Amino acid sequence: MADLLLDTNVLIRHLRQRARSFGFLLQWGQNDNLYISVITRSEILAGMRPDENVITLELLNALDSLPVTEQIADRAGRIIYQLARRGIQLSFPDALIAATALEHQLTVVTTNVAHFKPTGVLIEQLI
Repeated sequence: MADLLLDTNVLIRHLRQRARSFGFLLQWGQNDNLYISVITRSEILAGMRPDENVITLELLNALDSLPVTEQIADRAGRIIYQLARRGIQLSFPDALIAATALEHQLTVVTTNVAHFKPTGVLIEQLI
C-alpha cells in the first residue's frame, strides 16, 4: 500500500474520463491511500466546467484534502528559492504540492514529471 498525492492533471483526466487515467485512479483507490492538496482542490474548482459541478464535488469530497500549513508554506518558498538559484522556475501551486508531498512523505502522481523532478519528491508518472 502506498500513500499518493494526486496532482491536478490526474483529477482533470479522471473527470474528462480518459480511459487510462480513469482505470488507474480506480485501481489506486482500492490499493493505496489517496490524497490531494487543498491547492489541487482550488485548481480543479477554478477550471471546472458548468456541467461537471456534481461529479467534481463528489470526487473532491471522496479524497482526503491536506491543508497548507506554515511548514508547507515555508518549505514551498524554500523550494522555489533553491530552484531559482539553479535557473529552474517552478509555479507556486506546484511548489505547494511538492512541499505537501515532502512534508507528509507522499508520492506525487502526475503527468508532469518535469515539474516535480527537481523538487526531490517521489513521483509516479501517469502517461
